[in-house]
Amino acid sequence: MKRAAGVLLPITSLPSKYGIGCFSKEAYDFVDKLAEAGQSYWQILPLAPTSYGDSPYQSFSSFAGNPYFIDLEALIREGVLTREECDACDFGDNASQIDYGKIYAQRFALLRKAYERSEIYKKSDFHVFCQKNAWWLDDYALFMAVKKRFDGQSWIKWAEDIRKRWGFAMDYYRRECYYDIEFYKYLQYQFSVQWIRLKEYANNRGIQIIGDIPIYVAFDSADAWASPELFQFDSDYQPVAVAGCPPDAFSATGQLWGNPLYRWDYHRSTGYDWWCRRLAYCFKMYDVVRIDHFRGFDEYYSIPYGDETAINGHWEKGPGIELFKVIESRLGQQNIIAEDLGFMTDTVIQLLEDSGYPGMKVIEFAFDPREETNYLPHSYDRNAVVYTGTHDNETLVQWYKGLDEECKAFAAEYMNNASTPDDQKYWDFIRLAMMSSANLCVIPVQDYLGLDAEARINHPSTLGGNWSWRMTSDMLNDEDIKKIYALTRISARLSEIMKKREDEAMAKKVAAEKAAKAAEKAAKAAK
Repeated sequence: MKRAAGVLLPITSLPSKYGIGCFSKEAYDFVDKLAEAGQSYWQILPLAPTSYGDSPYQSFSSFAGNPYFIDLEALIREGVLTREECDACDFGDNASQIDYGKIYAQRFALLRKAYERSEIYKKSDFHVFCQKNAWWLDDYALFMAVKKRFDGQSWIKWAEDIRKRWGFAMDYYRRECYYDIEFYKYLQYQFSVQWIRLKEYANNRGIQIIGDIPIYVAFDSADAWASPELFQFDSDYQPVAVAGCPPDAFSATGQLWGNPLYRWDYHRSTGYDWWCRRLAYCFKMYDVVRIDHFRGFDEYYSIPYGDETAINGHWEKGPGIELFKVIESRLGQQNIIAEDLGFMTDTVIQLLEDSGYPGMKVIEFAFDPREETNYLPHSYDRNAVVYTGTHDNETLVQWYKGLDEECKAFAAEYMNNASTPDDQKYWDFIRLAMMSSANLCVIPVQDYLGLDAEARINHPSTLGGNWSWRMTSDMLNDEDIKKIYALTRISARLSEIMKKREDEAMAKKVAAEKAAKAAEKAAKAAK
């Protein structure tokens, strides 16, 4: 990975007309802004359909796309929706916040209308898409259709015959839910067409997409229902143990995520086929993949199912480097970022080194003089990705306000910026990250904009109020773009397209100067 810069912004946080960021004109405008700012990467969060809690890290599928991202304007142009129908829906009246309750109630009704008018069964492209993706799409569409039939209940509460996928039950529900199944396939087709178009546009403008995949799947997911053998389930498909994190300084009882844990012995016996297919699919969707909770491949925290806290959990060994060697042997060398944040044991550090993947550095973790840290920029290897903060952290402005005086004094001394006014300090931290030796620097949009607590994306281990911030259309203006460009240029992180543009401009300037001198010389000679 060459020295470069990028911006972190979830699709949901884009401005758009109908309540939530999507693959609309505003997404293309954002790509244009990134290109003009000299950026090379756009990092997003998982694109998967969200379930309860609206988290992209708890999804109904590891492979499906979020129907909320389908651009309604494109469906209007296609003639399957009218502008009046879309404008009549109540998606909320706060342009900077997503109202997921209203989005859920209104958007699916519109998408159903679009499907019913589409005559999608007549389109050969749709059938080709369904055939190419049948290995995950058939199970996902059936899962969603049956979930609807059971009033949205988790699959573990379905009737035993379909919960355990008995043959006659599968045939029955495929017949009974035919149109619902086709509807969910239609949504995935529309998502795919629109996403591929946006990604190609970004790539053509010199912007690569950094995708994000969670290490775990949700229990209430097509993955768990369709392939229970992949997970630590008992004979009745109940989890034996679930994922989480142990107690630490931030949580006395740890974190109980509740995701099912993998049966790594089974995955090993299949040559890690599911993981290879999952990563191969991701690399069709994205140019670079950030793997969340990388340390879980070395050791994972196992909590007895049914416990109310993570206190009684214990560590188990994961697949280690074997998994990534198999992935490389099947897929070749790919661009992967390892999310290696948190407590790092010697074996996790060794796994990261053996993999060769760049790890992550976060500026917000660096400035406590009472602790040793490798998050201060002078300690970075080039093979790293530096962030001011991630989607799970406070914005820079919010974080700096919360620092105690000792930490603020340490930061001021480290950066020699004691004279910078407090309300401008965030820009110094951005500059510090950009000037670091890490090959890639990714800055959340909120930090470039100097936004406070209202723009935080997620507060881990809390329910409600997360994943809802949106950038409004008046943000990230021309002055912001010029400022980002100037810092990107001076930190030697300009995109190849912008380097070429600058080289061409310089060549024209030199040629013009030479021509002017030649003309001047010729004029003198003529006299």
